Amino acid sequence: MSFGTFARRVRDEQSPPARRHRALRWAVTEYGPLGFHATWAYLAATALPAPDLRRDMSALLRALDTLEASRAARLEEVAAFAARRSMEKEAGLRTPRRDDLAVRLWRPHWPGGAGPSRLGLVAAVANRQAAFRRFPLPDDTLVPADRARRIADLYGRLDACGAAYLAALGQPDGPARDASADIVADIHRHLAPGHAPLNVPLFQWLRFADLLAYAHAVSPAR
Repeated sequence: MSFGTFARRVRDEQSPPARRHRALRWAVTEYGPLGFHATWAYLAATALPAPDLRRDMSALLRALDTLEASRAARLEEVAAFAARRSMEKEAGLRTPRRDDLAVRLWRPHWPGGAGPSRLGLVAAVANRQAAFRRFPLPDDTLVPADRARRIADLYGRLDACGAAYLAALGQPDGPARDASADIVADIHRHLAPGHAPLNVPLFQWLRFADLLAYAHAVSPAR
């Protein structure tokens, strides 16, 4: 089923609240620009003043409105990108630029409006940091001892960077912004080609690091 089908189910006042709640979760599965869990945390935080999406149907509808507005903006971005790429290909530019939408579509990104909600991003980062802290460190037998120490240090830096963002309530300073971008780059350096066992935990870290770097990039500085 499509995003539109789930959206109509959310708005169906004849349906029981639990069914409408499930429909919103399925809608986030179809379109979750920050990843499912981070997007859900974002929506719950911004569906004020009563962000209980399971029981408060008004909050549930506010969350759906927020999600639909973001999705509409994303579709406009994709359409504009496709039109521009078509013209660029005709002009002989076959490879997208590094900052193109095609390059960053898979990364966390909240389209629409005047920018993402700071409250929503703080909630999303808090949700994903809690999950990140449950990830175990990679098996240190997979890599030499010196590299294992660097990876453990990287884990600590990412955790500290997330904690600092939350402590600043989503208003990071300049060095914190740079630190989050550096962490993303360092994780990429440790990724191995193919399906190396070390890649499994590192990709989990990378999803959190990408979200954190995006939050730093779009949040107002102190």
